[in-house]
Amino acid sequence: MKRRIWLTGASSGIGLALAEELLNAGHEVALTARSVAPLEALEQRFPDQVLLAPGDVTDLQQVTAIGERIAQVWGALDTAILNAGTCEYVDTHHFDARLVERVVKTNLIATSYCVQEALILLRLGKRPHLVGVASSVAFLPLTRSEAYGASKAGLRYLFQSLRIDLAHENIDVTLINPGFVDTPLTAKNDFAMPLRWSAPKAAHFIAQRLEKTRRPLEISFPFLLILTLKTMAILPGRLQLALSKRMVRASGSAPGQREGAQ
Repeated sequence: MKRRIWLTGASSGIGLALAEELLNAGHEVALTARSVAPLEALEQRFPDQVLLAPGDVTDLQQVTAIGERIAQVWGALDTAILNAGTCEYVDTHHFDARLVERVVKTNLIATSYCVQEALILLRLGKRPHLVGVASSVAFLPLTRSEAYGASKAGLRYLFQSLRIDLAHENIDVTLINPGFVDTPLTAKNDFAMPLRWSAPKAAHFIAQRLEKTRRPLEISFPFLLILTLKTMAILPGRLQLALSKRMVRASGSAPGQREGAQ
């Protein structure tokens, strides 16, 4: 069944690959990102399915304008997939609170801006579905991930609570927890990324599960990485710390990373 879908972070990485999956499946997709060119390229390929809705999701006024544009053209949403995100790694030798602020604003606060606008339109849609892209990092504290992990753990809690409070309105809520995926963001990582997936593989996996009649509460991948992280998370604290410390580099520092919405 064709659905009206709002997808943020649609210009690269998982977002761009997922946009192609959804459009190839026949859905109508409102595409949001700061980089307009990739969105326009999709519009040229799928002129009757794409609604261009570019903007910076860290700006509430722009997000509100995006919501108003979708409402004007479609009148409602059936699915919102809030995927936009960023990552920067912390150097504890030179701890920068502004770095934490940037990451939390993009991954958590900006997502909440999108939730605000999405819920208005989802309440008018068919079998409404709210989807948030968290991360496997939220299952276990990892080295240098203080900002990224905190933002994704906060997003995870936000959506889990929303799932409870929106249940009486029959709005389904799904969390996506990717492991390492080949994207422009992860291409800057200077460490090994085990069990890494390509963006098209991740997008296909996500799209297949979003189509299920009984919507999943969570979509997590790859299985072995998720199992490892969840197993470590239930170990006694001292043992968990001892194992996690083995991941820390002797230098204790790494270059920061920053990228706009994926």
